[in-house]
Amino acid sequence: MDEKMTREQRRKMQDQQRRRKPSTKKPTSKKSSKGAKPKKSLFKRILIGLVSLCILLFLVGGGVFAYFAFTSPELNEDNLKDPISSKFFDINGKEFYSMGNEERENVKYENIPKEMQDAILSAEDARFYEHHGIDFWRLGGAVVANVRNGFGSQGASTITQQVIKNSFFENKKTMKRKVQEAYLSMQLEREYSKDEIFEMYFNKVLMSGRIYGFGTAANYFYGKELKDLTLDEMAVLAGMPQAPNAYNPFKNPDRAEKRRNVVLRLMYNNKKITKAEMTAAQKVNIKKGLLPENKRQAAAESKYDAYIDVVLKELDENGDEKALEEGISVYTNLDPTAQKSVEAALNNDATFLGRDDLQAGMAVVDTETGAIAAVGGSRNYGPERGLNLAASKHQPGSTMKPLIDYGPVIENKQWSTSTTVSDEPINYSGSSKTVTNVDNAYLGNMSIREALYRSRNTVAVKTFREVGATKAKKFMENVGIKTDEAIYESEAIGGGSITVSPIQMAASYAAFGNNGIYTEPHAVKKIVYRDGKTSKSYTPDPTDAMSDYTAYMVTDMLRDVLSTKAGATGTAANVYGLDIAGKSGTTNFDTATLQKYGLSRQTAPDSWFVGYSTKYSIATWTGNPERKTGMSTLNEKHIPQTLFKSVMTAISAGKNTASFTKPDSVVEGSNGELYVRGSSYSAPVAPVQKAPEKTEEEKPAKTEEQPKTEEPKTEEPVVEEPKTEEPTTEEPTTEEPATNDTNTDSNTDSTSTTKPTEPSTNKPSDNSSTTQPSTPNTNESNSNNSSGNSNGNSNENTNTNEATDEPSNSNSSNNSNETEDTNAYPNSVRPDTEPEATTE
Repeated sequence: MDEKMTREQRRKMQDQQRRRKPSTKKPTSKKSSKGAKPKKSLFKRILIGLVSLCILLFLVGGGVFAYFAFTSPELNEDNLKDPISSKFFDINGKEFYSMGNEERENVKYENIPKEMQDAILSAEDARFYEHHGIDFWRLGGAVVANVRNGFGSQGASTITQQVIKNSFFENKKTMKRKVQEAYLSMQLEREYSKDEIFEMYFNKVLMSGRIYGFGTAANYFYGKELKDLTLDEMAVLAGMPQAPNAYNPFKNPDRAEKRRNVVLRLMYNNKKITKAEMTAAQKVNIKKGLLPENKRQAAAESKYDAYIDVVLKELDENGDEKALEEGISVYTNLDPTAQKSVEAALNNDATFLGRDDLQAGMAVVDTETGAIAAVGGSRNYGPERGLNLAASKHQPGSTMKPLIDYGPVIENKQWSTSTTVSDEPINYSGSSKTVTNVDNAYLGNMSIREALYRSRNTVAVKTFREVGATKAKKFMENVGIKTDEAIYESEAIGGGSITVSPIQMAASYAAFGNNGIYTEPHAVKKIVYRDGKTSKSYTPDPTDAMSDYTAYMVTDMLRDVLSTKAGATGTAANVYGLDIAGKSGTTNFDTATLQKYGLSRQTAPDSWFVGYSTKYSIATWTGNPERKTGMSTLNEKHIPQTLFKSVMTAISAGKNTASFTKPDSVVEGSNGELYVRGSSYSAPVAPVQKAPEKTEEEKPAKTEEQPKTEEPKTEEPVVEEPKTEEPTTEEPTTEEPATNDTNTDSNTDSTSTTKPTEPSTNKPSDNSSTTQPSTPNTNESNSNNSSGNSNGNSNENTNTNEATDEPSNSNSSNNSNETEDTNAYPNSVRPDTEPEATTE
C-alpha cells in the first residue's frame, strides 16, 4: 500500500512537474511581453505622429505655396523690360518728379561684351546658366543665416529673381513675396531664354541715382561704349548694383575701388581672368578714365535737382535706395517757393561779384520741425553733377561760437548775457600760440553779449575753458553735431577738426529758435510702397537739446549780430521787419597754402552766415570747393549774408512770422540784459528801480522780443545796410574814432579769465534793451572800442573770421579778417596737426 501510494504519489508528482514547467514559463513570458509591449507601442505612436505631422505640414505648406502662387501677379513683358517709375511729391502733395522714365540705352544681348557678362555674373550670380531660376546652393546658405540671425537677414536672389522682384514686388522680405518670387522665377525661366533674362537685367538694373542699365552707366561714368571699357572699368560697373549710391565712383571712390577689387577677385576665382590680369586691374587708379565733372552729362531733365539728390541720399542711408526700382511714392518736405528762391539767389551772378571760381551751398530748414524746405547744391546745379555743397562739410569758423561756447556756458553755468570777460592777450592752453582777434587788437572788459556780436576770439576761448570740453561737446551733440574725437580749444572759434554742412547748421541753429527743441533735418516725410497701403515714416522725433532759457538768451544775443551796433558782424543780413538772429563766420588758410597759390593773408577759404526766424532757419556757405582761391575783400566775404537776406526776404513775404518769445525762466534786468530766473546771477532790478517805474519797464520787455524789428526802425537800416555792404562807406564811419576810444586798458585789466560778474553793475542804462545792450559794461563800451589798438577799424572786423569785419578795406589787409575763427590755431592745442589746415 505504501509502495502503491508511493508510485501514485510519484506519478502525481511527475504530472505536476510536467504541468508546472509550461506554467512556470508562461507567467515569465507573459510578464516579459507585458513589459515590452508599452515601449514598442509608444515608439510606434511617436513615429506615426511625426510622419503624420510631416505629411500635414507638407500638405499645409503645399497649400500655402499653391495659394501664394495662384495669387501671384501675371508675367507682363512691359514690366519685365522697363523700369517702374517712382514718384516724388512736394509738401503740398503735388508730384514734382517721376524717376525711372529717363532715357536709357537698351543694349541687345549680342552687343554685351563677354568680359562684361563674366564680371556681372561673378558678382551677382555665378551659377546663372546652371539653375532654373532658384539657386539651391545659395538658398541653403541663406537659410542657415536666416535661422541664426532672423528671417530676411540674408538673401539668395538669382539674377532671374532680381528681375522678377524689380518688376512686380516691393522691397519687403516676407514669406509671401519670397514664395511668389520663386514661383514667378521658375515660370520666367520656362517662358524666356537665359540670354533674354540676362538682357532684361542688364538694361533694367538701377546703377546709381537716376542711372538705369549698364549701357547708360558706361556712357555716364566713362563716356564710352561698352566695347571700349577696360577690365577695371567693367569691374567697377559690375559691382555697383549691390549698393548703387555707396559704390558710385564719382561720390565714393574709395568704396568703389574696394568693391571693384572684390569683383576682380571673384572673376579670378571663377576662372574668367588670370591672376596677372586681376592684379594689373586692381592696381589701376579708381579715378582713371572717369569723366571730369565739366564733361558729365545730365542724367535727366528735372526740377529741383539738388533737393532730389538729398532725398536719394536719405533713402540710401535708410536702406531704401533699391526700393526705387519698385515704383514707390516718396513724400518729401520740399517747399517749391523756397526752392525756387534759393535757386534764383544762387544763380544770380551779380551776387558773386564776377567771381566764377566761387561756389555756394544753402539750406532752408523749418525752425519748428527740422523739415528741409529747400536746398541749394551750388550755382547752376545739375542732376548728379558731383558735390552737393548744401550737404558737404566745411570748417564752420565763428558760426560755432553759439554752439560750443555761449550756449553751453548759459546752459551749465547760468551766465547772464552781461557776464563780463576780458578781451586780452592769451595763449592756447599748453602752447605758446596766441589767440588773436581779426583786428589783432584787444578791447578789454566786455559782456559776453558784446563779445558774441563783435565775434571776439579770446572771449570765446575763455568761455569754452570755463564750461569745459566735455559739457561743450555734449551740448554740441544735442543739436546734431557729433564727433568721435576729443575737442580742443581751437574748436571754440571753429578752427579745429570739426566740419559741418549747411543742412546741419541750419538744423542746429533752429533749436535756438524753437525753445531748445532739436529735430534732425530730414527731406523725406514717408515712403509708400507700390500696394498703396504699406508705408514707412521718415519723420524723426524731436528732442530737448537745451533749456528754454538758453535758447532765448542765445537768440537775444544773436539778434545783435544783425543790428547796427558798432562792431556787429552780420548787419548786411538783416531783413527789415523780421525778428531774426544769426551769426557770421570765416576761416583762414595756413601759411603753406597761401604761399602755394599766391594768396593774400586775409583770403578766407570759407565764409558763412547762419540765421533764423521763428519760421525758417537758413545756412549759407561760400568758397572754392577745391580750396585754391578764396574771398579777400569784405564784400566777397559778405556774399553769404547777401544770399541769406535775399532768400529770407522772399520766403517770409506775405507770412505772419511771430517774434521770439521770452520764456518765464528768463528775467530781463533794468540794463536790458537777460538772467536765468533763480540763478545766483540775478537781475539788478530792485536796487536800481522804483516800484512804479519797474512795472513800466516790464512792458517793453514784451516788445523787446522783437528788438530787431524796432532797431531798424529807429536806426534807419536803410543807411546801415549799405554800411555793411560797402566797406568803404563804413570805413569812414565814425565808428573808428569811437573805437579809438582808447583806454580800454582799464578794462583790460580785468583779465579774469571768465568770471561772471553782475551785469547791471557798470551798465549804463542800456536803452531799453533794444539797441543798446551793446554797452554792457559801459566802461567797455568805450573801452571796447578802444579797439584802439587795433586800428579802430576793427569794430566790425572784430568778427574774427567773420568776413564781416567791417572795414575797411583799407587797413584791411592788415588783419585778415578771416583769421577770426581761425582755424589757425588748432595746432596750438593739438600740436600734431597743421595749424590752419581746414577739412572739407
